[in-house]
Amino acid sequence: MPKVTADSTTITLPDGQIELSWAAVTHRGRRRDVNQDAVLAQFPLFVVADGMGGHVGGEIASTSTVARMRELAESGSITAKALEKSLARAVKDIASHPDATDEATGTTVTGVFLDTSRGEPHWVTLNIGDSRVYLVRDGMIAQLTTDHSVVQELVAAGRLSPEEAENHPYGNVITRAVGPSESVTPDYVRVEIAPGDRFVICSDGLTKELTDYGIRHFLDENPDPADAVRAMLDAALENGGRDNISIIVLNVGGAPVIEDDADDEDESDTAEWETVDDADDETDAAADEPAQESAAADDGVDSSDTPVDEQAGNEGDESSPESR
Repeated sequence: MPKVTADSTTITLPDGQIELSWAAVTHRGRRRDVNQDAVLAQFPLFVVADGMGGHVGGEIASTSTVARMRELAESGSITAKALEKSLARAVKDIASHPDATDEATGTTVTGVFLDTSRGEPHWVTLNIGDSRVYLVRDGMIAQLTTDHSVVQELVAAGRLSPEEAENHPYGNVITRAVGPSESVTPDYVRVEIAPGDRFVICSDGLTKELTDYGIRHFLDENPDPADAVRAMLDAALENGGRDNISIIVLNVGGAPVIEDDADDEDESDTAEWETVDDADDETDAAADEPAQESAAADDGVDSSDTPVDEQAGNEGDESSPESR
C-alpha cells in the first residue's frame, strides 16, 4: 500500500486560533499500469490532478501542474490571480514535452486553498475537470464543485438522470482541462471557515467506486484524516479500483462529534447549501482574467458567490472534450 502523508498546522483568525489537520494518498488502482494522478497537500493549498493522454503524457500533465501548485503553496499566500498565473506556467511546461504530449494530453486540477489576502480569511475551492471537492458540515455532505464533463452537461440539461450518468459510455469525457495548447480558468466557490468542517478532495477514481453516502460513512467512522483516507482507499480498491485513486481529507478544527441517527441512510444526510456571499473583489477580478492572453473569452469563471445547487445548472466550457 502507498504511504499516507499527514500533517497539521494552527492558523490565527480574528476570533482566535484553529487547528487544521490533513492526510493524502494516491494509488495506481487495480487496473491501470501507471499512476497519472498527482497530489499536493501543503498548507495553504490542497489539490489533486488527474492526468490523461497516454501513459507518459498524462503523468507529465499532472506532475507539471502540481509542481507549479507547490511553488505557489510555498509562497505562503494564494489568490485566484496568482493561481491562474501558475496554471499558465504549467500549460507551458506541458507543451515543452512535444514528443510525449499531444492535443489529447491534459489534467484536471481541483482543490481548496485558504485565502487570507484581504478581509476575513475564507476557503476557496477551485476546479477544472471532473475531480471533486466535498464538504461535510453538521453531518451533511455536499459536492462543492461541478464536473466539467459531457455527462454533467447532459444531466444539467435534463437529458440524463444522475442514475443513468453513473454508467454512461461518455463518463470519461471531460470538457475542460489544463493542457498543452490552451489555457483555462478554474471555477471558484467561496466557503466560510467553520470549525468541524471536513473537506474531501479526490480524483474520479474514488467517486467511481464510492457514492457520496459512502464517502460520508467512512468520514463518520474515521475522525482522524489519515484513518479516513486509508479506509476510503481500501473500499475503493475492494470495489474494483478501476482507475487511479487520489484522496485528501482536511479537518478544520478538532475531531468532529458524530451523533447516532435513527436512520443513517436517510436522504437528508446528503445535502447542499449556499456558500458565503460577496466574495472578495480580487478573487472576482482575477476570475475574469484569462490565465494567458490567448485564452478565449468564454473561459470565464462562474461567480464564486453562486450557490452550489445553482452551479450544477451552469453550461459547460465550450473547449474540445478530452477523454481519459
